[in-house]
Amino acid sequence: MADNETIKLDKAEGVARITFARPKHNVFNIGMMKQFCSVLEDVSQDANLKCVVIYGEGASWCAGVDVGDHKPDMAPDMIATFNRSLTLIANLEVPSIAAVQGACLGGGMEYAIACDVVIASKKAKFGQPEVKLGFLPPYAAIRLPLLVGPAKAIEICTSGKIYSADEAQAMGFVSQSIEDDAFTEAVVRFIHEIKASSPLILRLNKRAVNQHLGMRAGDALEGVSDLFLNTLMKTEDTLEGIASFYEKRKPDWKNC
Repeated sequence: MADNETIKLDKAEGVARITFARPKHNVFNIGMMKQFCSVLEDVSQDANLKCVVIYGEGASWCAGVDVGDHKPDMAPDMIATFNRSLTLIANLEVPSIAAVQGACLGGGMEYAIACDVVIASKKAKFGQPEVKLGFLPPYAAIRLPLLVGPAKAIEICTSGKIYSADEAQAMGFVSQSIEDDAFTEAVVRFIHEIKASSPLILRLNKRAVNQHLGMRAGDALEGVSDLFLNTLMKTEDTLEGIASFYEKRKPDWKNC
């Protein structure tokens, strides 16, 4: 376990586990954001990685960003560093999973929705309460419309309302809402499902989704078919997957 003060990183068997560790509620300051960026840069260089999972220690997953770092003299550095961390999450080539327990508010919710998948315990709470302190959530303002539609995005950003995990799942930005006593097992099970696949094929699956977002249907189909025929079908791992099926054995992935 590598411990970078407020951000912990553990890498094993193709899984990078990142943990927010700033008691009591994992509220980020600029220094913690910079540590987070450093860890994300580290994991993004690992060609054998299969997924990244983000946890939060203690009562909250992440209750946002220090209000003090929003002051006019600090805001430019805060926003630049925050944007850098969000960009690093978005640019991860493998699936990213937010494993959320407790409060997930403000910048914390923005970190969660930057991930590909959000798995939440029933006790998790989500919201963008910045409006009540005279702020707006920059990333949520552009990400939420893609996840829940403009109307719900405006509701979330302008009401400051706190939502349950079930409400968040119904809106579409939480993938799974799990009973508290089954949460850890559910996350482990989901990671295990991803670990069964080739790192390269996982990357290509994620690219197939992200590369064609917002495109016309015909152009998107042409693009993803090209990815399938001219990239995927030329990998050793796809041929290994076919062979393992016919030979009734587990595939031996080469990551190439």
